[in-house]
Amino acid sequence: MAEYQLYCFAQSGNAYRAALMLNLIGADWEPVWYDFFGKAPQRTPEFRETINEMGEAPVLVHGKKKLSQSGVILTYLARHSGKLLPNGEDEDLESLRWIIFDNQKVNGFLGPFRFLKNFAPKAADPAVMAFMKGRIDGALAIVNKRLTGRQFLVSDGPTIADISMTGYFYYPADEFGFDIAKEHPAIAQWLERMKALPGWKHPYDLMPGYPFGTQGYRNQ
Repeated sequence: MAEYQLYCFAQSGNAYRAALMLNLIGADWEPVWYDFFGKAPQRTPEFRETINEMGEAPVLVHGKKKLSQSGVILTYLARHSGKLLPNGEDEDLESLRWIIFDNQKVNGFLGPFRFLKNFAPKAADPAVMAFMKGRIDGALAIVNKRLTGRQFLVSDGPTIADISMTGYFYYPADEFGFDIAKEHPAIAQWLERMKALPGWKHPYDLMPGYPFGTQGYRNQ
């Protein structure tokens, strides 16, 4: 058995943050497919009692530890491995600031928008989608401005803030109906820098569940 197990599925940008982090630090890890769209284990009492009371993915298992929420997982892995850590208190706080902004305003809207567009059982209210798109555009403009003239979000090198922010950015543009990289040049350049990191993989190549509803990967 690998040192780490990660409950995840290919369509989850939240799970992608944790999976990418594990790969970038060179961890010995294995995915545990989380059939979110099928058997939906998150809805069962057993899952909530033994895996994650919040009924969500990702969940990182490390020995007796079970950690949920991607920001917590990223922080734990960075501290445990000594890699992708912010440098000092100021960077640590700045990293936390961007992780919270990401979770609330950036991928916090991108994720639900993409879900409603692609995976919801019925079409979403156009007014709701328009509202969410407006919030997404505003948040992405802030990130693009932050990255203009910078290599990474908080430091000269990548940190867990960058890993968090990538959560949904690598999914295909047609899943959103707009192209994040094409519309935001500083984000586009930063995404290429992240892709150049040893161990980087696309979410559909890194986690099981692609094609949709199977345990496969994109390149199998």
